[in-house]
Amino acid sequence: MQSPITLDALRALDAIDRKGSFSAAAKSLFKVPSALTYTIKKLEDDLNVVLFDRSKQRAQLTSAGKLILEQGREILIATDKLESAVKQLDSGWERNITISRDTIIPLAPLLESVFEFNKLEHGTNITISEESLGGGWDALHSNRTDIAIGVSDHLPKGEYQIKEIGRVDFLFAVSQDHPLAFIDRPIEASDLLLYPSLIVSDSSLLLPTRDTGLFKSKQQIRFKTMQAKIEAQTMGLGVGFLPRHLIKQQLTEGILIEKKCTAPRVNPPLFIAWHKDNDGKACEWFARELVHNKWL
Repeated sequence: MQSPITLDALRALDAIDRKGSFSAAAKSLFKVPSALTYTIKKLEDDLNVVLFDRSKQRAQLTSAGKLILEQGREILIATDKLESAVKQLDSGWERNITISRDTIIPLAPLLESVFEFNKLEHGTNITISEESLGGGWDALHSNRTDIAIGVSDHLPKGEYQIKEIGRVDFLFAVSQDHPLAFIDRPIEASDLLLYPSLIVSDSSLLLPTRDTGLFKSKQQIRFKTMQAKIEAQTMGLGVGFLPRHLIKQQLTEGILIEKKCTAPRVNPPLFIAWHKDNDGKACEWFARELVHNKWL
């Protein structure tokens, strides 16, 4: 008996959950909304369950929908890997490759490498994703990515190829109008207790999450990306440590002010990592080229 849970249905569920609505999901799948609605309705009828709570503005999965999608995503990942393996077996070039970039890493050098790769005209589909803190290792561990740029700390041994790309220079910075900008001495721990601290959250899904650069403060405000933290800190929403290579312009223009701070902050080395057993030609090309880019 043929299962009603098809790959098309799983892709539809995944898209709706990620995009938040049937119309946005249909657009991402290059389908009309009515086709997506029919796919989900047929799956619900065949299984005799409700998969989405349609009473709210954003389409939300029911418990049954979450169960199907959670296990269905593993099927989708396995299917994509199988398709990629078949193509690679024939030509050596992967059908798809995913490169994750920690949000502390600038995007431009990666785009330059993609531009050069496309000159080879091998037709490999490229997905560029964003991770934060331990999210890069998590993406490699769960096979969400083929190459992770900007991973650091607790380097796994034996399973991955790892190349250092530089060391981050973190500095304590405040908005030009922030009260701490007018203190003519090093910032003390007691000063930090008066203001919110801005933090980038770990994007790990499976591995334990971690935090860096934490200090006692009045309040913690968390962001998914370093870019969002920089924007909020420039507005004066809070304080914290920022990577020098991403705020050079703000420092030059005086929008952000560098201050000496007694709170400790480690300046870690960053790495590019990929699975040792990944012998695809696209992964090999990017791994070889990316280590030569200027990232920091």
